[in-house]
Amino acid sequence: MKILVELPSWLGDTVMISPSIENLLKIFPNASFIFFGSKVSIELMRSHPRCIDSFVFDKNFLGFKKIVSKSKGTKIFLSYRGSFRSRLLKFFVKSNHKFQYRKTNFLSGHQVEKYNEFINKSFNTNYSAGELKIFKKNSKKTLNRKIIAINPGASYGQAKCWPPENFAEVAKTLSKEYKVILLGGNHDIKVAKQIIKDLVRFGVTNVKNYAGLTSIDELCSLIENATLFLTGDSGSMHIAAAYQVPTISIFGPTKLKETSQWRNKLSIVLKTNLECQPCMKRECPLGHHKCMRDIVPDKVLKEIAKLKI
Repeated sequence: MKILVELPSWLGDTVMISPSIENLLKIFPNASFIFFGSKVSIELMRSHPRCIDSFVFDKNFLGFKKIVSKSKGTKIFLSYRGSFRSRLLKFFVKSNHKFQYRKTNFLSGHQVEKYNEFINKSFNTNYSAGELKIFKKNSKKTLNRKIIAINPGASYGQAKCWPPENFAEVAKTLSKEYKVILLGGNHDIKVAKQIIKDLVRFGVTNVKNYAGLTSIDELCSLIENATLFLTGDSGSMHIAAAYQVPTISIFGPTKLKETSQWRNKLSIVLKTNLECQPCMKRECPLGHHKCMRDIVPDKVLKEIAKLKI
């Protein structure tokens, strides 16, 4: 049985749907998937063992036409997106049964649980959300020294980002014990270069900048082989959770209870408790960004010490 699935646009959300996808296979043990979505979501999901086809959705008439054509012969269409475009697409696809996630129907719980409940409600089941799963080629641990992986950016906006000079200060202190690697997408190149500049000024040489230089598979491998992960509320944070990498996450404007790491046994979250939190804005509406700036490097270093790794 073929199931056509529209994936979330964001990397982190695509990781967070994985328990619901595995529960879908409990409902339909013989199912195979055709995935479509953003470039990052497809890169993450195309290696799923039940994936028989996957493609990036081009947001034009030809892309729309391709999806409708691919839907022929599919029994189920599932969309993890609630946009108007996705609602329109749902109307035209040829699948026998069609279901679409709408965030207004799922107002409480972790985002993993919301996506999982979408599947439960769609198919009248009651499966609990399990572990995060990432399927990729050549997945293995190759640790031969301690590595701290730092993800300084966030696709959602600057409000989620800790100041680059703070990342540099932490990396400088830990560089005596850890190799430092910087991760991120094209939007993180500028901030990663700033951190590298600071580290060079500090005399740190055991650092490698991978920002904007990796595929999603390569990003997953780098995170999987990290000893420690330092990040804001980012998509890469959820990859680290899937691999159970010890993580320090710095939260500011976003909802901790919804998007913190799912079931990572060695996860520490740092946040302030300001009245304006969580504002869920891309830029600080008050102009001070205190929710992130009030968390100082010494506090992060103290929390890292608690992990005892």
